This record gives sequence, structure tokens and C-alpha cells, in this order.
Amino acid sequence: MMKKTRVDKKFAALQKQGKKGFIAYIGAGDPSLDDTVDIVLRLEDAGVDLVELGLPFSDPLADGRVNQDAATRALAAGSTFDGVMDCVARIRERSQIPMIFYAYMNTLYARGFEKSMADAAAAGIDGFLVLDMPREESGPYRKFISGVGLNNIVLITPTTPEERMRNIVKSANGFVYCVSREGVTGVRDSIAEGAPALVAQIKQHTKLPVALGFGIGTPEAAAEAASYADAVVVGSAIVNKFHNNPRTLEGRAAAAAFVAELVKAVKEI
Repeated sequence: MMKKTRVDKKFAALQKQGKKGFIAYIGAGDPSLDDTVDIVLRLEDAGVDLVELGLPFSDPLADGRVNQDAATRALAAGSTFDGVMDCVARIRERSQIPMIFYAYMNTLYARGFEKSMADAAAAGIDGFLVLDMPREESGPYRKFISGVGLNNIVLITPTTPEERMRNIVKSANGFVYCVSREGVTGVRDSIAEGAPALVAQIKQHTKLPVALGFGIGTPEAAAEAASYADAVVVGSAIVNKFHNNPRTLEGRAAAAAFVAELVKAVKEI
């Protein structure tokens, strides 16, 4: 049996407390790796339970404009795989907040998948959500992920057939990421009507926590999602807030306060 990660322990604690989880996504290296360290610590202070760090990639197909731009800014600022690993290690010197990488296969495969997993684990990451790793081809890669004690987070979308859903969740641990709607990441005016039914369907096939993401960006939407999902993921709205606010103590504090409002909405469910 794999040793429990910080992700596993966090969700166990949330369940014991009867609370829902809040997951924040940011792009690693946006606007710089030094800033990423600061932002993650501010997210923790705002009450965030888990952080998804987007590994910068030039062609993030699952992402909308906001997160694409964040990746572009990170790459332009000189972010590299090694630089991001160093950033994680620096965060670990000051925090034990659960962190996973939101990543694409090209970035990991080009470096050597096994080495990528080992380096990430050594830096202090807890798991990977690999967006474009098909379940049917994932066997060898999942062995490398679990072999270094990391969580393998999987995606379920509104277009996933039930039989395939059943097979996908069998290979998961940590939690299951439920995509609320078809399309890419980005803030929407409302949560897709089919999201509650999709979360319920996933729960029929796994005991893992189910986190709902894609399109959630207001306290109202976060609270709605938390009413039926185990955790809520907010990305683009947070990326936007930190990008658009000044890179000053006051600007960062204002962005963190926005996140704290989202967290509060989820925790009050």
C-alpha cells in the first residue's frame, strides 16, 4: 500500500471535519518563480486546502485564454522544469500545503517520464494531474507515478462514457477531478446544468473525493459546487486576480482577500 500523501491526509481531515475542500490553481512561474513562492504562501494563509501548479507548457490544449497566457508569461520569464522544482522545494521549506502538478505529457516525456516523477517527488510535490494521458496508454506511466509515492489524479468529463468512467477511476488515487462542462478552462457565468448529475455518477464508481472544476469563479458558484462535490477547484479567476492586481504588498493582499472570500463560501456549506 502506498504511503499517504499530503493530499490523502488533507481529504481525510476534511471528511472527518465534515468540510468541503478548496483547491486553487495557479501557473508556476507566472509572473516569476519568486512570485510563485509568495503566492502559494498567500493562498495557504487565505485558507486554501490544496494548490494545483500548472507546469508551463507552450501548447496547453485544455486551457482557456487566461491560463494559456499565464503559461506564456511563465515561459517568457525563463521558467524551466528545474526552476519549477526548485520553486516547489523553496515552498516546502516554509509550508506543507498539499500541492500537485497540472501538466501535459510533452513536458514530462521530453525530459524522461520516470526522471520527471522522481525529481518532482524529491522537490516535495504530492501528485500529478496529466491532462493528456489516456487511460488506455497510461499503465507504464502510472507505475512511475506510484513508484515514487505520488498521487495519480484523473479527469472525468461530461462526455466520458460510463464504462470508461468506471475504468478511469480504478487507476486513480488522491481525488477525482470532475470537469464541469465541455470545453476549456475559464470563468463562466454559471455552472453547467449537468454538473450535479455528473458528480453523482462518478460517486457511484469510486469512494475517492470528487473535486469539481472548470468555469467556477465567484463565491456563489463555488458555494453551489460545494453543495454536491467534495471539493471545488478555482483557477482562471485566481490567475486573473493576481495578474491584474499590482505586484505590490497591497495588490497581493487584495488578490488573496478575493481567494479568502471564495474559500469562505465553500467552507460555510
